[in-house]
Amino acid sequence: MALLSLGFLLLAIMLGFIRKMNTGLLCIAFALLLGRMAGISDAEIIKGFNASLFLMLLGVTYLFSLAQINGSLDLLAQKVISLAGKRVYLIPIIIYVFSIILAALGPGSVPTMAIMMVFSMSLAAEMKISPVLLSTLTVLGSCAGGLSPLAATGIIGANLCAEFGLTGIENDFLMNGILSFTIYAVIVYILLGGYKLRSAAVEQKKEVPCFNKRQLTTIAGIVVMVLMVMLLRINVGLVSFAVAAVLSFLRVSDESKAIRHIPWNTLLLITGVGVLMQLIIDLGGIEVLSNVLVSLMSAKSAAAVMGLTSGIMSWFSSSSGVVMPTLLPTVPHVAQQLGGVNEFELASSITTISHVAAISPLSTGGALALAAYASAANANQKQQQNLFMKMFGVSALGVSVLCVFSYFGMFHWLVWDRSLI
Repeated sequence: MALLSLGFLLLAIMLGFIRKMNTGLLCIAFALLLGRMAGISDAEIIKGFNASLFLMLLGVTYLFSLAQINGSLDLLAQKVISLAGKRVYLIPIIIYVFSIILAALGPGSVPTMAIMMVFSMSLAAEMKISPVLLSTLTVLGSCAGGLSPLAATGIIGANLCAEFGLTGIENDFLMNGILSFTIYAVIVYILLGGYKLRSAAVEQKKEVPCFNKRQLTTIAGIVVMVLMVMLLRINVGLVSFAVAAVLSFLRVSDESKAIRHIPWNTLLLITGVGVLMQLIIDLGGIEVLSNVLVSLMSAKSAAAVMGLTSGIMSWFSSSSGVVMPTLLPTVPHVAQQLGGVNEFELASSITTISHVAAISPLSTGGALALAAYASAANANQKQQQNLFMKMFGVSALGVSVLCVFSYFGMFHWLVWDRSLI
């Protein structure tokens, strides 16, 4: 049954990729079938649905849907980018830093990519500068900030690690990710010539408008949410609902549009995979997967092998929705069987390297970039194929570079809180 449970997970991932179906919904269906075959009751199967995680993600995404619908986040991004003026070489840096900040405040990786990608790809088309550079730094910044304890990926990672007893990692999880992504961002910036960017087509856009009253109220609400979470330690999902309720009462945004704008597919993907994963854990599937991975690595290479595995998986599936829920539960088993391996180091390697893979056009970040640039630049088929190959190459290089760094202990020496080592 352990092997069969892993087979069901693999089948769900393959069908999701090939047939473009929601893997989470497939996992719930397979969980019912697997439960019947294993003699597990429906009530036990339903317990695998993480209601607490769902509530947190729903609250955060709903609040930032309100902010996105009324244009607050898009206008904020435009104002920040306009700070570069004619210093074109600063634009990639500003995009990267602001993507981190925006994602870390709550929207998370995918919403921030969606917000920033349209703008960065428009800049690339208008100013005739590298779309590969701007899209890569947009993805890296969004993924780095997405590891915040206020954002979806950070919440998911902390919850998954807490299930096997690794707690108190939120801040180091974020800082480890930011430092790791920044290392690769600097490499990309240098390799693609970001420091010598010049443009004959410096933006001739109209002056960026001021925030209106509704947008200012929305941004104030987000600031209140962040302060309440950080200072009062209130659950981020609950306080997001509370702030969103006030904003809806004040009619600062269209509530019905915001509800439709919530990434329901992502929420169902994450929680649906969790239902099947709980059965896999109960049936011993994670132990089997751990034994397979252990056979391929040593204590020295553990972080690199786990990172490479997560990167390859992420090229074909969701990092936070599939890869993290699949591989993070194996961490304690791998660490125990190999000995001398740090759990936090493995968790950081899995999470960070899987998200570097998101630059690939087969993944969400790369797909957003390709679509946005094709629209902004009216790119033909040949140009799109060229961009596809370059972005996949940057993604593969990122996975390779961070795997090499992890082999030499990068995720060990980046940790600020040494008690985690």
